Amino acid sequence: MTKMLTAHRKYLGRYVFQQAAGLGRGGAVCQVHSSPGCCTAFDVKSDDYQYMQKSKLPSMHFQKSLLRLPIPDLEKTCDRYLRSQKAILPSEEYQRTEGAVAQFRGGAGPDLQAQLKKIDKANKHTSYISAPWFDMYLRDRVPVVLNYNPFMAFHPEKRPGYSDPVIRATNTLVSSLRFMHTLREGLIEPVVYHLNPSKSDTPLYRKVVGWTPSAISSYASYAFKAFPLDMSQFGNLFNSTRIPEVGKDSLRCDPKARHMMIMKNGHFYVFDVLDRDGNILTPEHIYACVSYIHNDPTPPPQHSIAIFSSENRDTWAKCRAELVEAGNEAALNAIDTAAFNIVFDDEEVGMDPVKMYHTFLHGNGNNRWFDKCFSLIFTADGQLALNFEHAWGDGVAVMSYFNEITKDLANRPSIHPDTRPASIDASQHVRRLEFALTPSLQAAVDKAHQSYQANTSALRVDVLESRTFGKKLCKAHKVSPDAIMQLGFQAAYYLQNGHSVASYESCSTAAFKHGRTETIRPATLETTAFSKAMAQAQPPSHADLKKMIQECSKVHSNLTKEAAMGQGFDRHLFGMRKLAEASGSPLPDLYMDPAYARNNHIIISTSTLPSTEISFGGFAPVVRDGFGVGYQIQDDFLGLVVSSYPPHRDGPGFIECAEKVYKQIYDVLSKA
Repeated sequence: MTKMLTAHRKYLGRYVFQQAAGLGRGGAVCQVHSSPGCCTAFDVKSDDYQYMQKSKLPSMHFQKSLLRLPIPDLEKTCDRYLRSQKAILPSEEYQRTEGAVAQFRGGAGPDLQAQLKKIDKANKHTSYISAPWFDMYLRDRVPVVLNYNPFMAFHPEKRPGYSDPVIRATNTLVSSLRFMHTLREGLIEPVVYHLNPSKSDTPLYRKVVGWTPSAISSYASYAFKAFPLDMSQFGNLFNSTRIPEVGKDSLRCDPKARHMMIMKNGHFYVFDVLDRDGNILTPEHIYACVSYIHNDPTPPPQHSIAIFSSENRDTWAKCRAELVEAGNEAALNAIDTAAFNIVFDDEEVGMDPVKMYHTFLHGNGNNRWFDKCFSLIFTADGQLALNFEHAWGDGVAVMSYFNEITKDLANRPSIHPDTRPASIDASQHVRRLEFALTPSLQAAVDKAHQSYQANTSALRVDVLESRTFGKKLCKAHKVSPDAIMQLGFQAAYYLQNGHSVASYESCSTAAFKHGRTETIRPATLETTAFSKAMAQAQPPSHADLKKMIQECSKVHSNLTKEAAMGQGFDRHLFGMRKLAEASGSPLPDLYMDPAYARNNHIIISTSTLPSTEISFGGFAPVVRDGFGVGYQIQDDFLGLVVSSYPPHRDGPGFIECAEKVYKQIYDVLSKA
């Protein structure tokens, strides 16, 4: 057993470069992808239509035996925290922070650590971070749009006729229902990272781990160097929503609901997509309902309640209570329990990344419902993206869904351009939700719309696409592609502003039971040293710069491995702070130190989406004076999308500096 755990820790570090680092908010890059495939005729009663797959391993086979998220050593957390602070603080401020940390080590720290371990030991079914992390999301009162919800765009549909919004929406809906049905029946393949797929992604592997009892099955998987991921969040992927409540929101899920929701022109439409036995209705029937909604000429309502989901959470909670009192509870319940949301948007975005970004991240606030588990947004010209609410989960569930339906759509679309809708009166199956609004609710809609326009119009988006270099060059010189991308952000900011700042890269801890995310801190002493060297009038030689790049890569790789193994400092300090706050006693000096707030005021918030199925994605800055950086690096290509709020930050200037840095890094690696 010890050897298995050692192997797990040794090899999991590699996993993060290809999978875990990109499972938080974000994404990037516009690339065109053409998927082969043709329409398949289905017997709707057959398993081939009803299920996406029939895994020989139950979906939750590994869940019981996943390793528990470790609580880091207190001393190591303090050391990691200080190293991160040293990279961004002036020397005199750093000395004060050193004192606060020293006091924490010898004072409140050990007591809080002991309490955290005691609570963790008493709750072996979960992780120490799960409950406070859910609490953090649900207590935050800021609007979810721009502050939390990210988007991920699908590649354009290249097959003639299949990009028609109704055709694409019907096919995507049916594939999504197949995924949902398969998941509910426990037949979705467990999410496993295979270090060497040729040796582990095999019938032998499935046979061996299938024979192994669930209580120890993960350890059998580790022996194959295959690492199961936590799937506890998958239950909220469908039929769920975030409910606004004063002080703290709640999550609601109703897996028994059989209906779907579609939005168009600020209206909400619902219709059943499953029969009474839970089977998916015919694609022609679904096609008829989707077509009916898309073609409905009803003009937009003067006051759409959709805008409420973009509001401050307490404001929205009070409006919802008034909606219920006015007799709208049944309509709200239909929205809350729908499988998920499809949006027909009247915008044409083409291949314009800036237009796509604004449409998919926020769009028309009268035609979105940001609280829903996720929404699929279809533009008038057939582009498609997924926008999801973040409190219920992170990237593993969303990425699994995204990848699986992309494959299903490519290989077996349910209808084709020549398919005829079922000969039914769709008006008897589709219901447009009606809402009774009081004068005060109408006034609240108008006010929410004004706030929405002010907030979304302030967001700027800038794009960099470069074919200067990519993964091939990085690997040829034995440096991490992700580290090089992050180094580019650090150096670009330094060139633009003359100093380093608190930075964030998302890293999944899904290799552990109820793991969420950990923070990689890309601003290091090494990146700051390189940035200063690049800013000199006479930079060091290429040979010296290459050594600095290699050192930056080494440090970043180590930080990434530590984060993936639950050994970052952010979640640990967060967990102890929550305990300190709950005690009612004054917070330790470490948390009152202005440098702690500065370290958590993330100026450069970044995330990558490693899946090749994603063409584009993004999120807004997490602070007003910050950047939201979504990025991707491929074999011979890199791209980033930078969001900002002028005049607080200069997005075009950052892009200009980043382009300059990447060219210089290319020269160094190519010529040194």
